[in-house]
Amino acid sequence: MSATPPPTAADVAALRAVPELIIAAWARHDADGFASVFTDDATLILPGDVYLTGREQIRAFMAQAFAGPFKGTQVTGEPQSVRPLADDVAVLVTKGGVLAPGDTEVTPERAIRATWVLARQGADWRIASYQNTPVAA
Repeated sequence: MSATPPPTAADVAALRAVPELIIAAWARHDADGFASVFTDDATLILPGDVYLTGREQIRAFMAQAFAGPFKGTQVTGEPQSVRPLADDVAVLVTKGGVLAPGDTEVTPERAIRATWVLARQGADWRIASYQNTPVAA
């Protein structure tokens, strides 16, 4: 097994920017924009038995969530680590969470750590798989 070469500074910057795309789409409550950051066959796993497969399921779930339980919320996430697995695949770990209306910081009960598997598609990095877990037990 050969070692994966270190990522370029441009790749690290592009990988670290993916959560910003999600944060921006969430701020607009834009389910289409949110889903567009995922690959066509992506998976999204969230606490509470949420297991979604494919961009369309992700879009539909987020459209309902933005109209319901996520209405008025914001999300934040800061990359903790970036690790390339191959030329076109990387793992990103973030820490963040959901901000309820009026919150300026993530409360302990809404804090999460997430794992993002990212795949390069053309010039863009897309989310192939995302899963988060609460930080507080």
